[in-house]
Amino acid sequence: MRLCAFADEASNELSGQIDALCRNNIKLLEIRGVDGENIKDISHAKIKKIKNELDKNGLKVWSLGSPMGKNDPENDFAGQLKDFEHLMESAQILGCTRIRLFSFFTRDEALALDRLERFLKVAPSGILLCHENEKGIFGDTWQNCEKIHKALPEIKAIFDPANFVQCDVDTKEAWTKLNPYVDYMHIKDALKTKQVVPCGMGAGNLEYLLGEYAKKGGEVLTLEPHLMEFYGLSELENGESLSHTPVYNDTNVAFDAGVSALKCTLDKLNLKY
Repeated sequence: MRLCAFADEASNELSGQIDALCRNNIKLLEIRGVDGENIKDISHAKIKKIKNELDKNGLKVWSLGSPMGKNDPENDFAGQLKDFEHLMESAQILGCTRIRLFSFFTRDEALALDRLERFLKVAPSGILLCHENEKGIFGDTWQNCEKIHKALPEIKAIFDPANFVQCDVDTKEAWTKLNPYVDYMHIKDALKTKQVVPCGMGAGNLEYLLGEYAKKGGEVLTLEPHLMEFYGLSELENGESLSHTPVYNDTNVAFDAGVSALKCTLDKLNLKY
């Protein structure tokens, strides 16, 4: 397994993110926020500087953790397309081949699919669009995710167990249905009470899922701990905060605990990383 992470959960600053990745021997970054800016808003001049710093430390960007599609599909879609085109250029500068996106805050299937297809039309060759199941968007259940992937097979799936748990979806059933479309996984676990917990400690069936992911030849796992509040979380979660009092009082400690739990689960399964 190749380990990746949303290192902005450890630090808002790029230097802190690099430190967190290096001390945990993680070589891949799913870049989402740097110095208080979301990836969609970071200038290309700054993106080049970020690339240089990552290169110096032997780190690569696996995916852009973009917020695209985590909004109203009818709200200034021309502006959304402009942001998306900016992200495409950023991905190419970073040497990144994947962009995470969502399927909008809507229950209108036709509208969600239309907007996703319009993203596809402007995505250059070599950039893979990956849809993450998430609370409150069209693709919050396996049934709706399946509709997306059948209608738009060019879009692959990011399987997030905790998000399914928080939508009262059985993760084993979801995996059975979505397995053919899964490109990679986000490692986040949750209790049935919706509380996010470290990998393997919740109702997400992480041991089962990681075993099945390995069987299908899956390689990359992106850690997304969500074990305490971090800079920009409320904006990312549509104004919501974590649904529990954090156990940790330091983002670096919380991040390292998330990494440790993932590695422990992989060790139980005898999976190398």
